[in-house]
Amino acid sequence: MNKKLILSFALSGLVLTTTAQTSVVPAIPRDEKIEQKVEALLKKMTLEEKIGQMTELTIDVITKRDNPSKEFQIDEALLDTVIGKYKVGSILNVPQGVAQSKEKWEEIIKKIQDKSMKVMGIPCIYGVDQIHGTTYTLGGTFFPQGINMAATFNRELVREGSRISAYETKAGSIPWTYAPVLDLARDARWPRHWENYGEDCFVNAEMGRESVLGFQGGDPNNIGKQHVAACIKHYMGYGVPVSGKDRTPSSITVQDMREKHFAPFLEGIKAGALSVMVNSAMNNGLPFHANYELLTQWLKEDLNWDGLIVTDWADINNLYTRDKIASSKKEAIKIAINAGIDMSMVPYEWSFCTYLKELVDEGEVPMSRIDDAVRRVLRMKYRLGLFDTPAYNHKDFPLFGGKEHAAAALRAAEESLVLLKNTDGILPLVPGKKLLITGPNANSMRTLNGGWSYSWQGDKADECAADYNTILKSFTNKFGASNIIYEPGVSYKQDGAWWEENTPEIDKAVAAAANADYIIACIGENSYCETPGNLTNLFLSKNQLDLVKALATTGKPIVLVLNEGRPRIINEIEPLAKAVVNAMLPGNYGADALANLLPGDANFSGKMPYTYPRDINSLFTYDYKPCEDLEKMQGAYDYDAVMSVQWAFGYGLSYTTYAYSNLRVDKPEFAANDVLTFTVDVKNTGNRIGKESVLLFSSDLIASLTPDVRRLRAFEKVELRPGETKTVTLKVKASDLAFVGYDGKWILEKGDFRIQTGNQTLNVTCTDTKKWNTPNK
Repeated sequence: MNKKLILSFALSGLVLTTTAQTSVVPAIPRDEKIEQKVEALLKKMTLEEKIGQMTELTIDVITKRDNPSKEFQIDEALLDTVIGKYKVGSILNVPQGVAQSKEKWEEIIKKIQDKSMKVMGIPCIYGVDQIHGTTYTLGGTFFPQGINMAATFNRELVREGSRISAYETKAGSIPWTYAPVLDLARDARWPRHWENYGEDCFVNAEMGRESVLGFQGGDPNNIGKQHVAACIKHYMGYGVPVSGKDRTPSSITVQDMREKHFAPFLEGIKAGALSVMVNSAMNNGLPFHANYELLTQWLKEDLNWDGLIVTDWADINNLYTRDKIASSKKEAIKIAINAGIDMSMVPYEWSFCTYLKELVDEGEVPMSRIDDAVRRVLRMKYRLGLFDTPAYNHKDFPLFGGKEHAAAALRAAEESLVLLKNTDGILPLVPGKKLLITGPNANSMRTLNGGWSYSWQGDKADECAADYNTILKSFTNKFGASNIIYEPGVSYKQDGAWWEENTPEIDKAVAAAANADYIIACIGENSYCETPGNLTNLFLSKNQLDLVKALATTGKPIVLVLNEGRPRIINEIEPLAKAVVNAMLPGNYGADALANLLPGDANFSGKMPYTYPRDINSLFTYDYKPCEDLEKMQGAYDYDAVMSVQWAFGYGLSYTTYAYSNLRVDKPEFAANDVLTFTVDVKNTGNRIGKESVLLFSSDLIASLTPDVRRLRAFEKVELRPGETKTVTLKVKASDLAFVGYDGKWILEKGDFRIQTGNQTLNVTCTDTKKWNTPNK
């Protein structure tokens, strides 16, 4: 390793060591037959073939340009260059930027695979971003976005959603999905806030594990016909940019990195995830794609993980063009590959192949690093069974897009919507009343789905999802056309930027309200994705705020439906509404779910997976430090730091009520190796059946580093009939109460912890201090 590279690693501010944790149990137990096949094939491969396996290009590179037909076609000459000459081992992305039928996917991938098997005898691996269902296959089942799935607090729904997505993805012969997203949504400004499982690392870890198992099945060495390889992303710390804008720098301490941001990825690896995609940004000045410690040590050595690390879009080249830690594209490749990258999402041209060969020939990248990367690529392809079945017949997947899958998506949507306010029990809606459906999100499939939906920005959803129901359509079906009045008042500009709105027609909506009994105001955001979704103002748009204010003057009760990817500030209009529902991005069945919930045909059970801010400069997470919420400091320095929250993490109402009692623990005093079993009685004290998510929090009362005020440690969801009581059991490993100390090592300190669930609390005591000398507990 040269001095310049060592210096670049040091910029991370983290300790660099090179000792592999060879005694660690493998994250994925290896199949010796697969290993023998990998080694035998590796010995036969030329350097050019090996480098080709490390290369991933977008489908655009082999797209036929002079094509009079609008239908996508592969350019045979370009395919011959990409696979025949450069031996490229992976293709990604969506033809023409829009979802294709499963039949078309099969045709495309079969042609690529036929060429790859003929030229090399090695199958290509094709990857897409099916992040909330079968989002790039026409007719496939869309589930709610990740932020909604987190709000369900239902592990079963997450696993089932990923299983269905895997089945339908494989129907198009696609073997690899860039999901689940395990970033932490800890900054409300961030445009990718909605892609993951909320702000808490434990929820992301739990849901991430379930998603990996849903995608891959239970045996990572044998993925099988109806499953796909998962790619957990974006490794890691992506969700807390200092500026709040996508792909901009973070400043994360080693404590937070290890304790919070790494936790979901650790759980995903333990569940058998075959691949990881890297965060496009940088931390403390060092891009993640150049970070040897995080890529090689934390993932490969400390976990003894033999999976594949793939870059995000063009991010090796970004080390040169954007991040300025390399003087050329060639040097950027050297830095990234030596740091631990196994496959480069290049994505548009093949100079990566030429430069990497030169680097090997010059001794700048060791052959051992190349062989390690190629082993990981080949191993994943064998685990997927691609050598035996490079492509599939779509007819072998008869459940694709069927009623069974639709029912699962509807259930997920129903459990994901959060009732935030219900003054005077205005909901459920009284039957037979007239409803004014208004707001820019009332008649839009695009807004229900968000980004990564048929197209990158989600802008093709109204066209591609025309067979599904907007909120207007669902409510018309549910309540009858004679009871529905539609006047949007505010609308999005059809061909404009996602945030652009047309000249408002608020007076029309106000006039229409005169004939309505209730106003259903569907407000929020249009769809966006990644960097185009950056914003400079977190307030809801002025037009939409003005719409609600004007409607409030009519005196008619308002139900606000928030259909948005991140929490837009609404403190001006929240008091004007009788009820508020946070729909977030519930997918193609979200409107049907809302139409079931508002009249009470289904009951709300979602809880907030993030903290909803009240004010523009009060962006907090639930696990804040004590000094962030003070009334007044005594003495000469008279100031306050009062938490300003619209709705708290874990908050959510129902049409019924629940009472908690009799919180108990089996070990009031415990040591580091113990497992604490908590039980609490939960009773449905209302008159409707309901589901309650029981959340268990811990507070470390005194610690050598200032502790968070509380941390979520366990959750379970239970269904209760009116009057029914169930005893809920929640298990917590004592080691999970440990934290990362100032020296970067895990420690569980002797002392007291307060445990809380519902209105119940108790204290438990750790009797001895334990410090771990290994990176992971």
